[in-house]
Amino acid sequence: MIYIGTDHRGFEMKATINRWLKGRGYEFEDVGAFDYDHGDDYADFAIEVAQKVARAPDKNMGIVLCGSGVGAEVAANKVKGVRCGLGFEADQVYAGRKDDNINVLALAADNVTEEEALKLVERFLETEFVESERYMRRIEKIARYEGAVFEKHSGR
Repeated sequence: MIYIGTDHRGFEMKATINRWLKGRGYEFEDVGAFDYDHGDDYADFAIEVAQKVARAPDKNMGIVLCGSGVGAEVAANKVKGVRCGLGFEADQVYAGRKDDNINVLALAADNVTEEEALKLVERFLETEFVESERYMRRIEKIARYEGAVFEKHSGR
């Protein structure tokens, strides 16, 4: 399942991505924003997408948008099990999926065209993670740290 969410800054781009996903037969869920609201906050939508991805982080994928993409990326990465990468170039997104197994893609609605965004989404969804020893080792180090921090802050 693919989850997608944005604040007002990516509102129009999200609609374009949704049409593209639907046209290619992808199963996806739009978590909002459903109405243009200049006062909404990217964190609400990015965290919701990330929480849904985190339910099955090796199967689910997410797309988050905001003006710069940075805020949505930071918010999504606060959710345990999520590896969100900010995409600007198709080769960069390819490497993020192949090497780092990103499961959420952040897009900068103010800095990429809709055509560029669709290319980035396509690369994100069509690239498989390569489970090589070195990539797995790196991801496992991050997961161990993430688990230790989670336990420290949750009192477990």
